[in-house]
Amino acid sequence: MNAVDLGVPFVRRTVDSSERPDTPYLVDRFGRVATDLRVSLIDKCNLRCTYCMPAEGLPWLKRDEMLDTDEMNRLIRIAVEELGVTTVRFTGGEPLLRQDLVDVIAATSSLPSRPTTSLTTNGINLGGFAEKLVKAGLNRVNVSLDTLDGAVFKELTRRDRMQDVLDGLAAAKTMKLEPVKVNAVLMRGINDHEAPELLRYCIERGYQLRFIEQMPLDAQHGWERSAMITADEILEMLGQEFTLTPDVAERGSAPAERWLVDGGPATVGVIASVTRPFCAACDRTRLTADGQLRSCLFSTTETDLRGPMREGATDAELIRLWQGEMWAKAAGHGMDSGEFAQPSRPMSAIGG
Repeated sequence: MNAVDLGVPFVRRTVDSSERPDTPYLVDRFGRVATDLRVSLIDKCNLRCTYCMPAEGLPWLKRDEMLDTDEMNRLIRIAVEELGVTTVRFTGGEPLLRQDLVDVIAATSSLPSRPTTSLTTNGINLGGFAEKLVKAGLNRVNVSLDTLDGAVFKELTRRDRMQDVLDGLAAAKTMKLEPVKVNAVLMRGINDHEAPELLRYCIERGYQLRFIEQMPLDAQHGWERSAMITADEILEMLGQEFTLTPDVAERGSAPAERWLVDGGPATVGVIASVTRPFCAACDRTRLTADGQLRSCLFSTTETDLRGPMREGATDAELIRLWQGEMWAKAAGHGMDSGEFAQPSRPMSAIGG
């Protein structure tokens, strides 16, 4: 076991790039290669989830601070055609709030080295967008749904929109944006009793459920590890009503550990970013809506691409900046070490 396995961070100072291999790909110092690009299209959201942001929302990015359509398409093209990215996931905030979303997806899907594309959404507007997304070339969706109780949904999100999410899921299934994945965060004393019910609901409708440990990415910086529902607790809750056996399929770089439910073929996943870090297999690189590169969800540093691009940087210059950001990637997020510091940006600004 090494530092990467343990998620131990390395303090990011000046990193010597002289030992970087002569390759265009997004390699780092620990043998990982980033092929999965997470693109945050917008920081705004139409929910106010209690574990993400305050009721009044946040100071959103101004329009001129965000990458425009051409800038976004240019950087995605560079990632796919020049840097070896093979999958692109569009996130937010809530990506369906971005007016040019369909155009960006269509441009990405039209690239010669066409990547696999997906979208992470809260599902509220998905019902009205599903057909457009398919026509633009989107492959699949992840939808956030933490509860099946309308009152609890309203308490958690501060909006009475649960039926819209359920309708969005159904539309995604009808339009074959599959696998349709459902992401759920359990909160102690609020919705933790719903784990079995959520799993039954998803199995009956052909969705793939993944529980996610609550992470320290809230805008309020109020996250407490002691309040978090752990992967072990989630599995214990599910085990009271289902027989779970480890899925022997190769996990690869997937963040979710998967279990067969009652012998399969249905599965359930648990993303245990906090208690079972999977940093050693990470293959992600991240681009924010305002053109900042991040090598990790929990990075405390970023590399600016927007500024150089607007000052006339060539593709080659942007490529070098991107390669440098990933070469300097830390070994892991280090939540179990005394050096861990929560990022200043919340999840809504970083992208999931």
